[in-house]
Amino acid sequence: MDFARFKEMIRQHFRLDLNSYKETQLKRRLDAYLLRRHLPDYGALFHSLKNDPGAYQSFLDYLTINVSEFFRDPERFRELESVILPALLKEKRTLKIWSAACAAGAEPYSVAIILDELTPGHPHHLEATDIDQNILVKAKEGRYPPEVVRNVSPQRLARFFTRENGSFIINENIRRRVAFRRHDLLNDPFGQGYDLILCRNVTIYFTREAQDRLNEKLARALAPGGVLFIGGSEMIFNYQELGLEKLRTCFYRKRRSKGGGF
Repeated sequence: MDFARFKEMIRQHFRLDLNSYKETQLKRRLDAYLLRRHLPDYGALFHSLKNDPGAYQSFLDYLTINVSEFFRDPERFRELESVILPALLKEKRTLKIWSAACAAGAEPYSVAIILDELTPGHPHHLEATDIDQNILVKAKEGRYPPEVVRNVSPQRLARFFTRENGSFIINENIRRRVAFRRHDLLNDPFGQGYDLILCRNVTIYFTREAQDRLNEKLARALAPGGVLFIGGSEMIFNYQELGLEKLRTCFYRKRRSKGGGF
């Protein structure tokens, strides 16, 4: 089975669109995976994935770059805390927020911590999704090694975490504010009316065509005046065509008839 046939069989059997990933990077990672699993070729890999659900989950864990860190890119999170969220809260008391490709949950929990401080005791609709079911189980558990909380202040560590056997466990009060579910950004339908979408350091692994499709869907999912927060290594070159305006590095707002707030 050649590489092209393997991708097509994966698409048909698992609804996983490998054609949307940059081919050179993808093939390099898959070849390394074959060596790691002592598999002779792509045909053997597909047979393994098809017949062993555990093997497929392991494959997804390897394929998706599950980098997770609280307040990743602290300067951008300071802007989210001091500028973006306060402006959104002036417009709406209850925000609808989506953390896409959330990995082990550090990103949505970071947002939940900020909201708990900005609007004490007030609930918001905060959902977090990822394609990897295994990583979502870890996210719901909310247990992290020290390196994942390195950007959390001592005050927040004391208030929002419990230390246990060298790990940091996010408090239940924050855990229950985030609703986790499985979602494939390339294939599954998007919700609508989000005031804030975080989709960071995801599109860099996709082809330009897949990036454009995803950015268009993200823009449509925003409410008028809603904000898209992307990664520092990503850019949306055609943001104006998508009905967006650039607020500052990493932040884009969906245009509306009346301005204001930022």
